[in-house]
Amino acid sequence: MTASRRIEVFPATLPTILFAALVAATLLAAHAQEPKAVASPSADPMASCPLHAQHMAAAKAAKAEAAGDAGHQHLAAVNARGEVGMGFSQSATTHHFLLRVDGGEIQVQTNDVNDAADRDLIRSHLIEIARSFAGGDFHTPAFVHDQTPPGVPTLERLGQAIHYSYADLDQGGRVSLRTSNPEALAAVHEFLRFQIQEHQTGDSLQPGS
Repeated sequence: MTASRRIEVFPATLPTILFAALVAATLLAAHAQEPKAVASPSADPMASCPLHAQHMAAAKAAKAEAAGDAGHQHLAAVNARGEVGMGFSQSATTHHFLLRVDGGEIQVQTNDVNDAADRDLIRSHLIEIARSFAGGDFHTPAFVHDQTPPGVPTLERLGQAIHYSYADLDQGGRVSLRTSNPEALAAVHEFLRFQIQEHQTGDSLQPGS
């Protein structure tokens, strides 16, 4: 006679059921209290994608190119009005706007040492600029830049506190603006910084000696 295997399943007693339920409840509570990993809101899921990186770089380059084109167009417009307002070639000459501790200087010279025609036109223009500024007349820079430059209202109001003078340079001329009035000095610097940025001369925005 072949022996048979018996597998008996005993019904769980009430204490056993209660104990199992208590253990299950304890495990569920512990799991609910575990900290959940939260993705950083700043994480970019596309950051590791090579194509995404290429697209972002291309967009950035396009934005920079557009800004550069706008800058070139603005300078071209300033120079076009400068040809009319100043009476000499803007491409054949170079402007510099220099901040000083007691004011500043506007310098314009020809790029070619033999360009006597533009040199003389520069000198005539700057002599007139010194006279106009001293009289509170800033219509030329307003025309060239198609707006009233920053600092001009104060320069007009405090005109008597500012000394304007003209001097020849080898290839052009220079207008000096000097003052001991703090408010007027700030206006002179504001006006010259605007000119530096508009004409894109690369001159320092900080006063020199």
